[in-house]
Amino acid sequence: MMGKASRPTIDDSGKCIILCHAAKKEFYKKFLDEPFPVESHLDHFLHDHLNAEVVTRTIENKQDAVDYITWTFLYRRLSQNPNYYNLQGVTHRHLSDHLSEIVESTLSDLSESKCLTIEEDNDLNPLNLGMIAAYYYIKYTTIELFSSSLTAKTKLKGLIEILTAGSEYDIIPIRHKEEHTLAQIANHVPHKLAKPKFNDPHVKAHVLLQAYFSRHTLAGDVKADMNEIVSMAPRLLLAMVDVISSSGWLSPALAAMELSQMVTQGVWERDSQLLQLPHLNKEAAARCQEKGVESVIDLMQLEDADRDKLLQLSPAQMADVARACNRYPDIDLQYQIQDEDNVQAGQPVNIQVQLEREVDGDLSAVISPTFPNEKEEGWWLVVGDTETNALLAIKRVALQKKSKVKLDFTPPTAGQHTFKLYFMCDSYLGCDQEYELKLNVKGATDEDMDED
Repeated sequence: MMGKASRPTIDDSGKCIILCHAAKKEFYKKFLDEPFPVESHLDHFLHDHLNAEVVTRTIENKQDAVDYITWTFLYRRLSQNPNYYNLQGVTHRHLSDHLSEIVESTLSDLSESKCLTIEEDNDLNPLNLGMIAAYYYIKYTTIELFSSSLTAKTKLKGLIEILTAGSEYDIIPIRHKEEHTLAQIANHVPHKLAKPKFNDPHVKAHVLLQAYFSRHTLAGDVKADMNEIVSMAPRLLLAMVDVISSSGWLSPALAAMELSQMVTQGVWERDSQLLQLPHLNKEAAARCQEKGVESVIDLMQLEDADRDKLLQLSPAQMADVARACNRYPDIDLQYQIQDEDNVQAGQPVNIQVQLEREVDGDLSAVISPTFPNEKEEGWWLVVGDTETNALLAIKRVALQKKSKVKLDFTPPTAGQHTFKLYFMCDSYLGCDQEYELKLNVKGATDEDMDED
């Protein structure tokens, strides 16, 4: 591939010079007259394409899937280069059998991964996992891994391992003699790996993600790879939260939300919240902690002179800190339980949540000193039962200034219950909110007695 950079109105042509071995001269010259064939690799990625089309109902049965492929570049190339695609012939019968075999195999894999169901050996219906994969552009193998690996007891360490095992990280390159560098980094991260293979891209992703949280100084290609690993993580974590929520597990869902905060801000959950601010290092955060300043809100409440003495930054850097503090979420949450005195087991309970934010400036993107890309802020509203580890309701919220959200959940049993309402951010640490919902849930017998 070549391009022409020229002087406008002066140059009307360009030259491409290829320096090669004399024996290769004729080989390259033939491409001037004979185009090099471009082949399709759709058959290697067909699972995710078909899953997305089944979710959108573009494909509703196996014949629709075959018809879909006949409109692709893959179908055009089958007859032009049959050997490349392992075809025995190019007759209509050969092509039809080949397409049917591809479709049958692909849909069978998607069915086994619980992304869709095949009814009456023909009709296709999407399942929840398939919908999550299609919505977040996640590979079906990754969503299958999440579904099979996550449990009600999965902690943060397990979430990191499962996240970095996703198929999206297959593309992370392992360069020559890089294993030694990764081994050195792995010696300085909190969660050690058992018998790691440093030529595995998933092990590399695991090590570099921990290095990112620990704010290790990396350079060159390793740093570029770390940025790529971090950039892919938020989308995978959104899908992970949805998979966990589908199973109704509270604790791992909250842990995955906290992991999303860690990815955005480049810190461990135990680190100082002040590290989310630009130009602040661990030494400055330690000085603040000694003076009882542990959160962004604490820092904002200091006198200017005390703040300057603690942070020891230049005026330009202090301006960046002030801008980040003004953007830090300060949200007032009010909730009301509808018909609170007549809550019954097995019947839906409606909660009206009103959110209002003090806004100072633009809210277009999250302020993070470490995240490599621009990222929009998001929130979750969650109702859960900590005693049973049950997630009863969840809703994703995109909040600007004001928002009203309705949540529905169903108390499973009668009696006195204390549920929790969580308001969780996906980008900032320290701004999550938690409220107790004390309900007297009546059973069917209670209702009958009231009527008598």
